[in-house]
Amino acid sequence: MKTIEQEIKQNKFSDIYVKSDINILFTAGWIEGKQMRLFKKYGLSQQQYNVLRILRGQHPQPVMLSQITERMIDKMSNATRLVDKLNKKELTTRRNNPGNRRQVDIHITEKGLELLKIIDAVLEEQTPPAHYSKITEKELKQLNLILDKIRN
Repeated sequence: MKTIEQEIKQNKFSDIYVKSDINILFTAGWIEGKQMRLFKKYGLSQQQYNVLRILRGQHPQPVMLSQITERMIDKMSNATRLVDKLNKKELTTRRNNPGNRRQVDIHITEKGLELLKIIDAVLEEQTPPAHYSKITEKELKQLNLILDKIRN
């Protein structure tokens, strides 16, 4: 097992808080890289996958762009651009809301639902993901509790 010091070739941190931040960011980037490689095989970015999952969660109800933005994991993502790209791939549709012309309703298409089924099957084959193989379920619960505490 490599420590964060070994991973980034740094022997010392100014304090445990800096070390913890760097460790969290490094690990998040490492997991993100693994996910990016998987989604790329299906012509998706991690953010596009996130949008499709949000839409599937509301299906068959439409979702407004502002709702997608609120629910995105990466808050810096440009939801409009992501939805436009998904529309071009015929994975989503955009329609003006008949009751409010300023509101745009976004739906996931059958093609989008089918793609998520394929990706879900691949992810289920990897459950639990290999990077959790050395961690118990109890430790994962503790990890999630700690991460929630950091944000709250």
